[in-house]
Amino acid sequence: MIDYTIQMLYQVFSYTEGDPLLFTKISFWIFFAVLLIGYSFVYDRPVVRSAYLLAFSLFFYYKSSGLFFSLLIFSTLCDYIIGFHIPRASSKLKRKLLVSLSVLINLGVLSYFKYAYFYTDIVNSIFGTELKVVNHISVWVNSISGSNFDTASILLPVGISFYTFQTISYTVDVYRNKIPPVKNIIDFAFYVSFFPQLVAGPIVRAAEFIPQLYRKFSLTTREFGHAVFLIIAGLIKKMIISDYISINFVDRVFDSPLSYSGFENLMAVYGYALQIYCDFSGYTDMAIGLAMLLGFRLPINFNSPYKATSISDFWHRWHISLSTWLRDYLYISIGGNRKGAFRTYLNLLVTMILGGLWHGASLRFVVWGAIHGVGLALNKLWSSYFSGFNLSSKTLRNFIGGFLTFQVVSFSWIFFRSESMSDAWKMLNQIVYRFGTSSVVEVVQSYSTVFALILIGFVIHWLPFRTKEWYRGKFIDLNILLKIVVIVIAVIVILQFKTAEIQPFIYFRF
Repeated sequence: MIDYTIQMLYQVFSYTEGDPLLFTKISFWIFFAVLLIGYSFVYDRPVVRSAYLLAFSLFFYYKSSGLFFSLLIFSTLCDYIIGFHIPRASSKLKRKLLVSLSVLINLGVLSYFKYAYFYTDIVNSIFGTELKVVNHISVWVNSISGSNFDTASILLPVGISFYTFQTISYTVDVYRNKIPPVKNIIDFAFYVSFFPQLVAGPIVRAAEFIPQLYRKFSLTTREFGHAVFLIIAGLIKKMIISDYISINFVDRVFDSPLSYSGFENLMAVYGYALQIYCDFSGYTDMAIGLAMLLGFRLPINFNSPYKATSISDFWHRWHISLSTWLRDYLYISIGGNRKGAFRTYLNLLVTMILGGLWHGASLRFVVWGAIHGVGLALNKLWSSYFSGFNLSSKTLRNFIGGFLTFQVVSFSWIFFRSESMSDAWKMLNQIVYRFGTSSVVEVVQSYSTVFALILIGFVIHWLPFRTKEWYRGKFIDLNILLKIVVIVIAVIVILQFKTAEIQPFIYFRF
């Protein structure tokens, strides 16, 4: 019995590669239930509450990333120390040097893990060398501990892109005098590592989050209902829609585009547009709901993006925390719209290309970013020179704008999702030259469940805002017993669609 207990404790507290704590796993909800039990004793004491949630957040990240847990600690300590000293610097030059050091450290770590292969391939291509990527951290750990970690490959730590951008925004905002430095390392570490949004966003600004640490816990009955609604909605988006259409159709086509007709390829593109939205916004919904149950408010990250009537409108609705981050810390920093029309268009293009590279070191992401950058530039050009040219019917104008925007966004997803540029061109070639009109009816019948789910997903997405607010409000207004009934029904339906293997969230890889 003692040996069994020890073995169970070891499994609970040890890191298992490839088995992170996901919101879609029962193990996460056990983790959250245990957290809530202890939280009921500390929620009304801000200092203890922060320390308590910090401990659970660090454990959550350790279970998701293992040794990479140390990188989170390193980034936290660096930016806390630098942020603390920025306002105390004796000159503007020293302040600039400190914030530059923060950016250099954070982007240096991010570049090493995310772009080492990219840089090595470029050097080898230009100079004809045969340099190999070496994981120097594994070499160092092996030399100290006698372990045998792989030194020939570099794995990307979960969530590193998100918490890196988060800590950079902190030091830059301190430098810009937008916020005072956080004086308590516990509070700062909690801000950086708060587990609901740690590994896939939203990217939270210190000015939005830090003040909440010093407020009394607050959770009204309606907020509780809203939080539960978001969690259930997120699980439905992820496990019923995203995972099902991914495994049963989208992944198959993208993995082998030449094996399917152009019509199937086109439907896979539209399917992926829905899949990535339901996957990512589903995570965000759950993150916001979980944070709300703990008394914290996270910013909205999605607002029906496929209702957008222009590329600019799309980026006001899609991954809002990233788009505003790129605007405030990159686009404005390189000149924004302050240096003439041409520089404005160029800055938009550069910002979106770098935004594409943020997702991964590949030409595919550069193309994806460039498509959106050109779209934003054309949108601004149209607004500047052709604003007087409008259709008389606003409804028709919005329909045409929405239709064209959705096609451009869906077209860009081909490059984002494909495994290589070659696969992207194969898919486009199938759509243009081998559409397979004669087999459309047969294909629809073969994938009737998948296509029905895609159609339902888009119909719900395109429902008027008022309608969505109506059924959300109806759920919130239900008494607790009826809420439980709805939750049980939702869980049963989710389990019916649950895939054999838990699918990780798409943005975990970024």
